Amino acid sequence: MKLYQVRKGQFVFYENELYKVYSINPLARKSVHMYRVKDMEQATGKADELTYHRPQHMDSFMFYGKRYTLREDREPEVDGFVLVTKPDPEPMSHYGLNEFEKVDQLEGKTVLTSRQNIIKRKEFIVMSDGMDEGARDISYQNPEIVTEDQLEADRRLERKLSREQEIQPNIGDIYLNLHDGSRSMVVAVVEDDVYLGHGEKFPIRELLNSDHWTLVYVNTDFVL
Repeated sequence: MKLYQVRKGQFVFYENELYKVYSINPLARKSVHMYRVKDMEQATGKADELTYHRPQHMDSFMFYGKRYTLREDREPEVDGFVLVTKPDPEPMSHYGLNEFEKVDQLEGKTVLTSRQNIIKRKEFIVMSDGMDEGARDISYQNPEIVTEDQLEADRRLERKLSREQEIQPNIGDIYLNLHDGSRSMVVAVVEDDVYLGHGEKFPIRELLNSDHWTLVYVNTDFVL
């Protein structure tokens, strides 16, 4: 289904690949700002270039280099991920449509996430590791036109991102903020703190939190 009105958080297909909308600028010619779910690569497009997809049970896709299957028939686990498909946040919670949330604690039928959000069971689908038997791969809108070279590139991407997630921040590395789509460069690392180009200071452990930040560029010319 083509989109003419776009909502933040929607899953869409753009140029045959799965993206998520993170911002809309109605004054721009290409008003829809997205990131590709498999690697967080950003793109901009127009609403009529997109095809809407509503995530559902047994959909499978790669999220930042790792394969998951959406399961309504499984219960969340600590340190696992859930996808918020029917957001109904409490007053002190901050999340929206199709947020990726990491489970920190289980509290009956609700979960407390690593971002301190309390999410009710009816609001999310569990993200099960791997591609389960009978799952539908939604990484591409039309798998028939995907070349073997693209599939091999996906396999290389998975290996590359797996290695990068183990890397400590270095000066010149660039991180993507998963909540507002902004990018920031590491300009200093002092003991257990990291300083970003726009002036913010964080503990290193917060920058390495995959729920908040994603490494999108590794500066191989400078190693601490």
